[in-house]
Amino acid sequence: MYLLIPAAGLGKRMGSDRNKLLLTLLDQPILAWTLRAAEAAATIEWIGIISQPDDWPSIKAILSTTGLTKPVELIRGGDTRQESVCRGLEGLPTEAKQVLIHDGARCLATPELFDRCTAALQTCDGFIAAVPVKDTIKVVDANQRIASTPDRAHLWAAQTPQGFDVEKLKQCHRQGKAQNLAVTDDAALFEHFGLPVQIVLGEETNLKVTTPVDLAIAEFILRQR
Repeated sequence: MYLLIPAAGLGKRMGSDRNKLLLTLLDQPILAWTLRAAEAAATIEWIGIISQPDDWPSIKAILSTTGLTKPVELIRGGDTRQESVCRGLEGLPTEAKQVLIHDGARCLATPELFDRCTAALQTCDGFIAAVPVKDTIKVVDANQRIASTPDRAHLWAAQTPQGFDVEKLKQCHRQGKAQNLAVTDDAALFEHFGLPVQIVLGEETNLKVTTPVDLAIAEFILRQR
């Protein structure tokens, strides 16, 4: 399986002056934890890191110390996640028919999750890892008043990896660009163009490190492993 890791963001909500994936988590960069999980996954055979060239020296330094045996390609990112993934798809080896896309900031994903997601692509063209929502969710209007309370039995929190048929996802990106469609994940593109997206059970610990509080929680989880 081919894996793309979007890693081109600035991490503004982390309050950092650099890419948050270069920040340290238990004496290792956040990105290193993500890469180690991908390395340990039996089904991942190629990794593409979508990032800004300014970060490439730091990423290369991480690669030199993580002992990866799988080929890794650095791919120039775009101004948005959507543009970055589109560039990542174009940077895939020509033989790639299926792809997993996993946010570098979800550094607690396990090798087992990667392998479970790979297996899912054998039976569908698109999926997302997700977990059932535990909290009651409120829909709020512009005046900060509750507009409705959806049944949480039907609500799932989206995670990554997300996986797709490469050619179908490329086509969705081309159509989305032509329509000036802006989305926050690739599943939304599939959904918009009427393609089915399945759910694969994610992991409760597969949080996205976005804020300093997330960083502290991630450290706690890693210490328990």
